[in-house]
Amino acid sequence: MASPPLHPQPTQAAPRADAQRLDYRLQARPVAPRTWVIEGAVADFGRENGCNIINTAFIATGAGVVVINTGPSRRYGEQQRHLIERTTREPVVQVFNLNLHPDYFLGNQAWADRITTALPGSIDGMKASGDTYAENLYRLCGDWMQGTEATPARAAAQAGVHTLGQHRLELVRLEGHTRDDLVLIDHSTGVLFAGGLVFADRVPTTPNADFDHWIASLDRLESLLGVGHFRWVVPSHGPVHEGGRGIAQTRDWIRWLTGHMRGHAEVGLDLTEVLNMPVPARFANWAAQPAELHRTLAQWYPVYERRALGGR
Repeated sequence: MASPPLHPQPTQAAPRADAQRLDYRLQARPVAPRTWVIEGAVADFGRENGCNIINTAFIATGAGVVVINTGPSRRYGEQQRHLIERTTREPVVQVFNLNLHPDYFLGNQAWADRITTALPGSIDGMKASGDTYAENLYRLCGDWMQGTEATPARAAAQAGVHTLGQHRLELVRLEGHTRDDLVLIDHSTGVLFAGGLVFADRVPTTPNADFDHWIASLDRLESLLGVGHFRWVVPSHGPVHEGGRGIAQTRDWIRWLTGHMRGHAEVGLDLTEVLNMPVPARFANWAAQPAELHRTLAQWYPVYERRALGGR
């Protein structure tokens, strides 16, 4: 690691979107030298935030700008692009979508003249589910989505270390949150862009989860943190933070969640009973609670019930 990053400014709530003007009111917050995060609301999808609940980012490398995630709509991508052009004079040379979920790539339309890149499994998922994702966000967020069409990434990301300008950027393929989870480590500043593998102060989303693989990926990230590959973590959802807080929170949630479902399925409780149970106090104030938990239980608890029945 060449140099430690600047201490990020204190985390603040993302500016409230202007629903009348359909203005996301995006702001670029510096988190390291030549590195900015555009913070989304730590919340659930909604009209009040324009479905903007994701952290996107960009790095001015000295040989062009790298963009990380493009947001939930064409409008977001356009406003993101204008913000980047106001912040740095360097041209954008690469756009990464870290996984297949809609707020990672539905802004790609605004970057049609640039290389948009994702892992192969993510590209396949964007092609298979992109139209459905866009329809769902139209239903949730209405006019914010005007003109948005699913535009999958065009180029397959290659894992490994790539030098661009003054930055050594490492692309690492992991899995668990989705089938293909791309994370980006900037070894020049010690910043990890963790994608959906790490959540902070928010209930993790799980529609494409493999919980065992997710835990293994978190363990891998923790080991990379331990040997100094990064210091700061930019999760896709939740505040930027130092060290392993988000990794530990996400792993704690997955272990509790899977044990919760397994244990209650084995004693024969039905979904309605489990939906009405409180969560441990350490999770109670997380964003998107209880809606995200209820979505997870509706999808995954029947799987654990079938496993329990098979075991009996």
